[in-house]
Amino acid sequence: MKQLITLLMVSVFFAFGSSVIAVPQGMNVEFVKSPMGKVTFKGDSHAGKGITCEKCHPVLFQMKKGTTQIKLTDHEAGTKFCFSCHNGKPAFAPKDNCNKCHQAAK
Repeated sequence: MKQLITLLMVSVFFAFGSSVIAVPQGMNVEFVKSPMGKVTFKGDSHAGKGITCEKCHPVLFQMKKGTTQIKLTDHEAGTKFCFSCHNGKPAFAPKDNCNKCHQAAK
């Protein structure tokens, strides 16, 4: 089912280009390989603010999930990946905000 949704989202992106919103409201994408706990990219938090796909794709992130490996040093640099926005200026900075993105395994 997740593969079908992903395929549909990619198809819509290529069909409509800039008018498509990143991860739509009500949907999330989860990244589970982080040693600091699962990271959930929330559509409500991003698309709900009008952020479109091309804001991040393909300049900051490739369209294929799992192609970007984010390291702690990327968080601290505050200049690439999520931290192009999450640097304390347009969006919250990562320092002292780990649990806003990382959820420890339960």
